[in-house]
Amino acid sequence: MIRIDFFHDVICGWCYVFSPRLRKLAEEFDFDVHHHAFALSASREEMISKFGSMPQAKEIILGHWEQCALADDAQRINVEGMRQKAFEYPFSTPGLKACKAAEKQGGENTYWDYFDAVTHAHMSENRNIGDLQVLADIAEQVGLDKSIFLDDINSTDREVEIQRDRQLAQSYGVTSTPTLIINKKWKIAGAVDYQMLKSALGQIT
Repeated sequence: MIRIDFFHDVICGWCYVFSPRLRKLAEEFDFDVHHHAFALSASREEMISKFGSMPQAKEIILGHWEQCALADDAQRINVEGMRQKAFEYPFSTPGLKACKAAEKQGGENTYWDYFDAVTHAHMSENRNIGDLQVLADIAEQVGLDKSIFLDDINSTDREVEIQRDRQLAQSYGVTSTPTLIINKKWKIAGAVDYQMLKSALGQIT
């Protein structure tokens, strides 16, 4: 069995592009996938520090979305839809805590299902994944108990888990998303295409 540690962020367009490719390969290979939060912009303050202002952050990030949209195998990314939305571009932490809450309730596979659902809500449906009610509705959508989810997302344990993932990322030299660590040894960084990923994993096995 191949162990894969998958580092990603809910606001990462390249992670949205990449996740279906890894899922497709998981049908062919015997994978043990472990999901890890890697916040690109953990807070509103961090986003302003990085981009100058929240409007500027949205403008620059949607420029990245345009590149992701060109690379997406299923052409799912709705750049113009998000550009028209009035809410501030969300930072990473609420959605990552939500993924951890999903994992607490349903395990690794549920984490992945929730991650895919929340990134779809964000990048295809242009919903505000910084809003707790939106995150709870997505939890219900993937079959989770909403009240348990709300208790779990608000626990300080989620922040501890995200910090633990950050420390693990540092130990592996992970600096961007998406990144895979294969069998705790090999690193594959970026939204590599399906054939390249299959070839790399085939060599490892």
